[in-house]
Amino acid sequence: MNTLSIIIPIYNEERTVLNILHKLADLVLIRGISTELVIVNDCSTDRTNDVITQYLASSCTSNILYIQHEINRGKGAALRTGIKECSGNIVVMQDADLEYDPNEFNLLIKPIVDGFADVVYGSRFISGHPHRILFFWHTIGNNFLTFLSNIFTNLNLTDMETCYKMFRSDVIKNINLKEDRFGFEPEVTARIAKIPKIRIYEVGISYYGRTYDEGKKIGWKDGFRAIYCILKYNLFTK
Repeated sequence: MNTLSIIIPIYNEERTVLNILHKLADLVLIRGISTELVIVNDCSTDRTNDVITQYLASSCTSNILYIQHEINRGKGAALRTGIKECSGNIVVMQDADLEYDPNEFNLLIKPIVDGFADVVYGSRFISGHPHRILFFWHTIGNNFLTFLSNIFTNLNLTDMETCYKMFRSDVIKNINLKEDRFGFEPEVTARIAKIPKIRIYEVGISYYGRTYDEGKKIGWKDGFRAIYCILKYNLFTK
């Protein structure tokens, strides 16, 4: 039977982590697919650990693996930890905020279980689902990074920077990822594009974006790092 490993990198999300864990606990996947939650706390300095610990103590489920980094290493490092430790045959990333709806995992998983896809990206820009209207320049930046990535990968993605990336586990576990922060997105895209005969699909998803006051963490420095990663992992890395 298929199992979906949901990797949740967390840093200072005491306000939202409980909500996302409840959403994932209530998740029902198509075809009886089971779930495994892999929570990676990247050395949060707020009450995130207390909230998670209390949730685990009161939870009746046994499908949760909780890992804590002793020092803050970044989102990419947390995702690498989760990929290494997960046991499902399908893997997806889920941020601990409320920007993405895990009920839409069924949209991403269908091309994989139907035998068409090895990797599925959830695009915030091609769906008829709800999208919160936020920052013009943030959208321009996302579109530019996707465009630049596509030039070098020869893919026609519409949302390279999306959180929702789903993989067959044998694909993602065999990639030697390096990036510690938000460079994970362009790096993993560059690396999967180089896999011979890889089958990549894209489906539309909803997006409930946060403002910086509400806890959004990515900034302009991460954008410049993404450009660096696009060039590095497409041009100078095998």
